[in-house]
Amino acid sequence: MTNSNNSSVDIAGAAIPTGLFIDGTWRPGENDATFDVISPASGAFVASVADASVSDALDALGSADRAQASWGRTSGRERAEILRAAFDLIRQNRDVIAAVTTAEMGRPIEQSLGEVDYGGEFFRWFSEQAAHLSGDFGSSPRGDFDILTTKVPVGPSLLITPWNFPLAMGTRKIGAALAAGCTVVIKPAAQTPLTMALLVRLLAEAGVPAGVVNFVPTSDSAPQSEALMADSRLRKVSFTGSTGVGIRLLQQAAPNVLRSSMELGGNGPFLVFDDANLDAALDGAMLAKFRNGGQSCVAANRFIVQRAVADEFIARLVERTQALAVGDGATPGMDVGPLIDARQLARVQNLVDDAIAQGATVLTGGKSVPGNGHFFEPTVLVDVPPHADIANEEIFGPVAVVSVVDSDDEAIAAANDTPYGLAAFLYSDDVTRAFNATSRIEAGMIGVNRGLVSEVGAPFGGVKASGLGREGGKLGIEEYLETKYIALARLER
Repeated sequence: MTNSNNSSVDIAGAAIPTGLFIDGTWRPGENDATFDVISPASGAFVASVADASVSDALDALGSADRAQASWGRTSGRERAEILRAAFDLIRQNRDVIAAVTTAEMGRPIEQSLGEVDYGGEFFRWFSEQAAHLSGDFGSSPRGDFDILTTKVPVGPSLLITPWNFPLAMGTRKIGAALAAGCTVVIKPAAQTPLTMALLVRLLAEAGVPAGVVNFVPTSDSAPQSEALMADSRLRKVSFTGSTGVGIRLLQQAAPNVLRSSMELGGNGPFLVFDDANLDAALDGAMLAKFRNGGQSCVAANRFIVQRAVADEFIARLVERTQALAVGDGATPGMDVGPLIDARQLARVQNLVDDAIAQGATVLTGGKSVPGNGHFFEPTVLVDVPPHADIANEEIFGPVAVVSVVDSDDEAIAAANDTPYGLAAFLYSDDVTRAFNATSRIEAGMIGVNRGLVSEVGAPFGGVKASGLGREGGKLGIEEYLETKYIALARLER
């Protein structure tokens, strides 16, 4: 790895690159263009980062394309050892990575440390798979020739990552792609490029060859993505973000028939049946709703509680919500940090105000916190009309919407009354009752008596408007592999 312009910013005593990374070299953007990273907790300047142009992005794709053949032929064992080395470097740099993440998105430092632990595990997981890819062998039904199947890399891949989990959403994609033998172009969210820049630096230190990983942060992602996806050298796109953007990317992927993985929006229901252990349900509710300030695609948006336990559940939820500490995540002991930017803060406020105007009752919270940061009070709403925007859109904020139902059927119908189907949560002490409900809930992931579903060894993804494909687990690497079939004649000697 070389660093042609030595551009970096010091965070937590570490030099974090602020350039583009193309063909193994850190370099400035075209015409030295940059954009600023601003702390959502204080409004303070964090760093100025190279702003990749369309030309820069196409250079990155060219680099990935040139490196593809060599990387694809690299043995699975060698790829595994590089990923394992990267995992070890993440562990060694745990505190620095967490500090960078908190600096650029304001999240409580304890939660950032948790993301480093979780995100690093994807490199270990996929390192364990890289050396064990296999095809199949058998005879044709008539027995006149043999059928061989092998797995080959899809090819250069565009990985577009979001701001809310800037490390883990990257490692989940990069780990699978590199393990499969694919080269990558990474476009991080403009709000949080520094975490990914540090990760790219660590990958180079781990031994990833030049051109295999390319990094092109930009303040204007749409032209960059459009140009890359129109280029026939690109063979795959993997995106995590909103459903609206995902739909546009799928439309752009169609002309070149790009392999596409889309992890899109959610509107997670959290069902509390009348036999639920309320202590456990409340613990799960706080985790599923308020982790990362509610800025998670798998966050619980809609709490659907059966009437027999509703009063107690709501009262205790309000009490625990009021006890949450809100502030800059760099300060130890905070539970909820800021929303990512002023736009998201205004959006959450508008959703709450619209619900109130339509008859919703605020039990706690309900408004933004004055000051320089983008903070919103942890909020509990009841009596929200089913047609209110907040009941139908992904909130991405610390707002819990609670409704009361009378039966399992009513709860499940309410849970499914959404175009989304990413994650759902269900609490019941009756295993059979809970399992029967899971068969009817339309979601790609369901937590039963558990407020967190994300797990390195499990497939992550949704149904309906929540996306295509799966990341993580045994299926994650398959998204970056093609199956090649060989018909082998039996020649007479």
